[in-house]
Amino acid sequence: MRSVLTILILSLVLPCSNSAAQEWTRFRGPNGSGISTATSIPVKWTANDYNWQIDLPVQGSSSPVLWGKKLFLTGDHAEDGHRSILCIDANSGRIQWRRDYPIKSHYLHRDNDFTSATPCVDKDGVIFVWSNPEQVLMTALSLDGEEMWQRDLGPYKGLHGSSNSPIIADGLVILANDQMDPKRFAYYLPKDTDMKPGKSFLIALDRKTGETKWKVDRKSELAGYATPCIRRSDGRAEAIFSSTAHGITAVDLQSGRISWEIDKIWDNRTVSSPQLFGDLVFGSFGKGLSGQRFVAVRPEKPGSAKGELVYEVTKNVPLVPSFVVKDELIYLWTDSGVVTCLDAATGKLHWRERVGGEFYSSPIWIQGRLYCISKRGQVVVLAASRRFEVLARTELGEKTFATPAVADGVMYLRTQSHLYSLGK
Repeated sequence: MRSVLTILILSLVLPCSNSAAQEWTRFRGPNGSGISTATSIPVKWTANDYNWQIDLPVQGSSSPVLWGKKLFLTGDHAEDGHRSILCIDANSGRIQWRRDYPIKSHYLHRDNDFTSATPCVDKDGVIFVWSNPEQVLMTALSLDGEEMWQRDLGPYKGLHGSSNSPIIADGLVILANDQMDPKRFAYYLPKDTDMKPGKSFLIALDRKTGETKWKVDRKSELAGYATPCIRRSDGRAEAIFSSTAHGITAVDLQSGRISWEIDKIWDNRTVSSPQLFGDLVFGSFGKGLSGQRFVAVRPEKPGSAKGELVYEVTKNVPLVPSFVVKDELIYLWTDSGVVTCLDAATGKLHWRERVGGEFYSSPIWIQGRLYCISKRGQVVVLAASRRFEVLARTELGEKTFATPAVADGVMYLRTQSHLYSLGK
């Protein structure tokens, strides 16, 4: 009787555990929302609370992704001329395999690196995109590190280097490849610079073969870094993109046709990624070191090719950090450490407070709390509610640009050269 009961319990528990383990397969987890179902992550901790911590053989700012107990991470070792993807055992922190690729050195923003784009992963393997001025290179490896396919998607133009993270959805690999028009920066580019704009496009490739399924050519103005998300409505799936030149665009996932678009929203770049709430799509646009305009838009009506502006926020808007939408509230965490809580449906302000620090990492939501890591490596934990409250601050002790990953009840924090496992 006991064996029968044990089998029954395992049959109920194991699928749930497997599902939880697959929740962080792309930048910011489920559909890019930054929301986790974990219940075992502490509010505050010390070095003694980590399950394990390791020194990484490479440095970088891409975020971890997981499939089961395999954690994937990229980084570079620019002095030795290579960049790498690592497969790490999530239980022990042991590196299971590593694949190295040469770097063709080129100019980057001081805070960028050669592998800053976050990979994506599914049961068939891991996919990552690395770029240089000569090529945007997408590579698919199996979970064991064997190459499945590779695509050269053409040259890349971007003043600060690239950071375009792919996603997997419905048998497709989707990438936003927004490049720059050098004429926008002609006043401080070398005189011999090729002033032709980069060739921007949105693309979907067959997950298993790398074959192009659809491609949407785009105008080039300023290189963008937003990672798309998937909007499902009335039995249809759309990929949602944000960019400088085109504002917010919805593309039918299967046909590649533009479903609807709101015109150019702001004359500058996009870094933070779009988010969803009901029939609303949120996007953020900015320049320099700060966001300038946060918008909530939606299709004008079913079947319409245009989007309408529902509301906007022009004060304390994030440029780099993406936002969290949870329990009918939206949280905007700015690069300069100001956090705003709004009503997601209307934009009504609940609170706006300064937590201090500077941020590239995006906040994530765990059990009614927001976790976000400053550039200097301080994890700030806030209550995710209509009342502002700082719950804790914990020091990682090293520069950090990556966003944490959470899977199977464990949070993985990546600094420039270390990786930590925390919880459960």
